[in-house]
Amino acid sequence: MCVESVPPPPSRVTRRGVLAGAAALAGTAAALSAAPRAAAAPAPTAHRTGDLVVEGGTLLDPATGHVTEDAVVVIRGGVVRAAGARSRTDVPEGLARLDAHGSWVLPGLVDAHIHLNTATEARDAVRQGATSARSGSTNFYQDIAVRELARQAPEQAPRLRAAGVFVTPDLGDTVLADPDLTPLARLKDGVRSAEALRRVVQVNLVRGADVIKTRVNERAGLPEQDPLTQVYSYEQLSEVVAAARRGGKGVLCHSYSERGCDDAVRAGIRSLEHGVFVGERTLHDMRRRGTYFTPTLTAIASLIDESDPVLAERGRAYLPVLKEAVRTAHELGVPLAAGTDSSGGEIAPIGREVELMRAAGLSALDAIRTATTQAARLLGLERTVGRPARGFAGDLIVVDGDPLSDVSVLKKPHCVVRAGLPL
Repeated sequence: MCVESVPPPPSRVTRRGVLAGAAALAGTAAALSAAPRAAAAPAPTAHRTGDLVVEGGTLLDPATGHVTEDAVVVIRGGVVRAAGARSRTDVPEGLARLDAHGSWVLPGLVDAHIHLNTATEARDAVRQGATSARSGSTNFYQDIAVRELARQAPEQAPRLRAAGVFVTPDLGDTVLADPDLTPLARLKDGVRSAEALRRVVQVNLVRGADVIKTRVNERAGLPEQDPLTQVYSYEQLSEVVAAARRGGKGVLCHSYSERGCDDAVRAGIRSLEHGVFVGERTLHDMRRRGTYFTPTLTAIASLIDESDPVLAERGRAYLPVLKEAVRTAHELGVPLAAGTDSSGGEIAPIGREVELMRAAGLSALDAIRTATTQAARLLGLERTVGRPARGFAGDLIVVDGDPLSDVSVLKKPHCVVRAGLPL
């Protein structure tokens, strides 16, 4: 059975879709105490941003690797207006000051694969240093609501690229995320036909997704599934990529097996997620195509601590293989991006992913770049985030130690600044 031949959903984010996402986003109303009732017409709101001077710290620009001691960063209206040595930087009078003496100052970090379902999770991500992020999908478009929350109250959520709902064979309860998805519930074989695949992508685009998330393999985090089992073919993945491209969007793909990774890359995905058993030939192809690798080392490492013996053994077996894949990818010039794959209410610090990148063989500076300049480029934010430079977002982290000597200091920022607002 194929999807009915009906007109595609309207090419705009409807009020119904926005309200459904907002209702699913538990805790948003509490976070925005002044939010209007759902039935009321939305009133214009000014985005809250800050004016701040961060002074006295040692400033690291990941793009150049340049270190500036006794530095000053001037933020006006949530944007960096000046950054450099105190002796060479004009500091306006009357701005709030943040004393960073004895600390290091870096741009806010980017988590390129995270699942944010609630306002609490969004706040936790920011407080742990992820001032920008890319969603790895949610069940009911909560990530689109989180993205809007970040625009209205940036201290409450990371700047987010939303993926909407997962393009996966079995949507489960996600068919309830939007009435335009419900016809797919009648499909005996699930979301597999070209028509069904295009339908899920189209609904995501209408609801305002920035990227499309799909999969080629089963999950590693469920003991009853085999992560090496392939669920979509090269042809099916190509349908997803083509539908996304028609909407001007890229695709991130959950992948594990060597064949699955290769099929996904050849199909034209923008980034390979997890990718434990990616082959060297595929890595060469990724380098040629500019395909990103987001290995989510944190998620694989966390399996080792699971109480289920299948998951624990899977983690022990997969982690060294993935570290070797990361090392090889880096040596070949494949662009890497840091992502924790946090979900289920537990937000891992993005600094942990940087630490694992370092353990995989990257230099400290290159590991930091996976969560700053390189991840920013993947998200299409390379002119906005990832550097503490004039014109970039006023997002910073302050850490108690030299990250070039010990990247683990990034796991516990002493202070986080989001759009000029110290948290």
